Amino acid sequence: MNSSDSTEKWLVGVDVGGTFTDFYARELSTGKAHIHKRPSTPKDPSQAVLLGLRELMDRAKISPEAVTRFAHGTTVATNALLQRKGADVAVVTTKGFRDLLEIGRQVRPSIYDLQLDAPQPLASRDLRFEVDERIGPDGQVIRALRDEDIATLIEQIAARPEVEGIAVCLLFSYLNPTHEAQLAQRLREAFPDRFVSVSSEIQPEFREYERFSTALINCFLQPEVSRYMDRLKRELSSIAPNAAVGIFQSSGGLMSVDRATLFPVRTALSGPAAGAVGAAGAGEKSDILNVITLDMGGTSTDVCLIRDGQTALSSVRDISGFRIRLPMVDINTVGAGGGSIAQLGPDGLMKVGPESAGAVPGPACYNKGGELPTVSDANVILNRLPENLTGGDMKIDRNLAIKAVQPLADKLGISIEKVALGIIGIVNSNMVRAIRAVSVEKGHDPRAFTLMPYGGAGGLHAADIALSLGMKRVLIPQSPGILCAEGLVISDLQEDFVASLHFPVDGDMQAGADVIQELTQEAKQWLAKEADNAVDTHMALTLDMRYVGQNYELAVELPPTNGTPQLPPLDALKDAFFETYRRNYGHCDTEAPIEIVNVRLRAVARLTQGASQAAAIQGKVEPFASQDVWFDEDAPQETPMYDRATLPAGTVIEGPAIITQFDATTVVPPNAQITVDGAMNMIMEFQNV
Repeated sequence: MNSSDSTEKWLVGVDVGGTFTDFYARELSTGKAHIHKRPSTPKDPSQAVLLGLRELMDRAKISPEAVTRFAHGTTVATNALLQRKGADVAVVTTKGFRDLLEIGRQVRPSIYDLQLDAPQPLASRDLRFEVDERIGPDGQVIRALRDEDIATLIEQIAARPEVEGIAVCLLFSYLNPTHEAQLAQRLREAFPDRFVSVSSEIQPEFREYERFSTALINCFLQPEVSRYMDRLKRELSSIAPNAAVGIFQSSGGLMSVDRATLFPVRTALSGPAAGAVGAAGAGEKSDILNVITLDMGGTSTDVCLIRDGQTALSSVRDISGFRIRLPMVDINTVGAGGGSIAQLGPDGLMKVGPESAGAVPGPACYNKGGELPTVSDANVILNRLPENLTGGDMKIDRNLAIKAVQPLADKLGISIEKVALGIIGIVNSNMVRAIRAVSVEKGHDPRAFTLMPYGGAGGLHAADIALSLGMKRVLIPQSPGILCAEGLVISDLQEDFVASLHFPVDGDMQAGADVIQELTQEAKQWLAKEADNAVDTHMALTLDMRYVGQNYELAVELPPTNGTPQLPPLDALKDAFFETYRRNYGHCDTEAPIEIVNVRLRAVARLTQGASQAAAIQGKVEPFASQDVWFDEDAPQETPMYDRATLPAGTVIEGPAIITQFDATTVVPPNAQITVDGAMNMIMEFQNV
């Protein structure tokens, strides 16, 4: 391997997707960057990560010692949940609550499908054990936990050698974790080779079903994720011995490998959340802070709303039917990607997705064994994709795409181009619905936002989707296919703390002030332990608030502070709640009593990131080729093709046009104009919108 200058310091971000694993490297002092892609290896994601890292370092002439930080967005936890490939878990709970995980919220998974059952719990009923103890609703001990009951429990679990993990979930432990701590200590002593997850350690928050479910999922994932983390850390020590390893969590920040092993449930949306962070950073470069993202990859599309430069957050998420209650970037995912398969349903109508050709065998046009028609094949037939992808490492075979889509055209009795346009239209509709879910359905008008496509396929569909939503502007970042990996490099260390309590918003707010002080002390301890290399730190306070008598609450975010977080004046706090309530529901009652049910504190340690430097581009802007592209059913239009690497700042191109680059392709329709701004982002605007 070639050696870089010994004074160089490189940050590397690696994001694992369903089809490709993406790499982004940035040098701290100069800001120069290198990107790389290689096909994912679904059976063992670390193979693509480690092999691709070696390739990147070799091509960019980066010495092993020069890599100082390695940030990783992983899908190991997500895939384990989706495929139910995790540990055999025993659950320990309060007597009488053995079946809570099956009862759940008594909500049907599909209200109109009488045959569809809720997914089976991750722990079978015979592996759920009860202990005769009880903590009351005020945290008081109603029935003490006895040593003999713990001994009996240990005997019961010892008789089940298949158990790899134990989830401890007791009633009201978020108020008083004493009994859970007792059980955890004894179980860890009795079973040192088994994982023990404790609900009060993972998320000490009210609503027992969500807390129990989160603890169970965490324990279910621990063996698989810990093996992956151990393997990754071991291999990285030889490839990049000086690199501090950070794992991206669903809430939008990095954590250490050790914490990822303890709390793998936090990585359930690791990759998509990194893309949202990267999108916020790309928008900030162009002074565009209100963005709706469109992360379209090979298997799925993730959308997220970013307002005033901040990603929207949610505290509850269902993944594959399993409930997780943790802070997460509010991302809506649909099965719409370049590999989504088109087929005729029993009703004779065409459907696209959610089934995907994925990385293996992939779309037919990739010539890797795929034979079914996909969205990528449709784009190839419409001449929207160039012949070479990923810098020539992958060649597109148009004949194979035609062969895959032709049977649909024959069955429907229409031209193959019309079928391809239909496939594109259907997958676009799926993505439009996803965007409406994070915007219109939450009180935001998408027309007031800029659409930001990324992922390998986002730029192919962005113009059509923006026009469908009445959006006037599209921002295509400098490296859209690598944006998730770039988001990892610009991410900070982050930890979330929470306390549940019910107190009214009135003149006496001492209860809230006391809780904030306790959380602040916890945050300071974490910062002292984890953030010794931070450039600066800050804390942000969020209050879960609702009207008295309501069952669900809204998160009211307060401005971050470098000092000790404090409650704002009473009137300001009420106004913040009214504004949040009005935005979500269109109205509010300024006279009704309000209460706070959760206090959340986020501690952020900003890491050294370096400023990215785009290489200056000079010369005449000229297309390198042209081809007939189908934009509608009437006829194809001759369309010039440009290499984005040759477009300097200030370039203006009138549509139609196809703009290609190493990691993505952008379609500019006839009614659009695209401009390269000073940040080297491309801004697409439409006429007559």
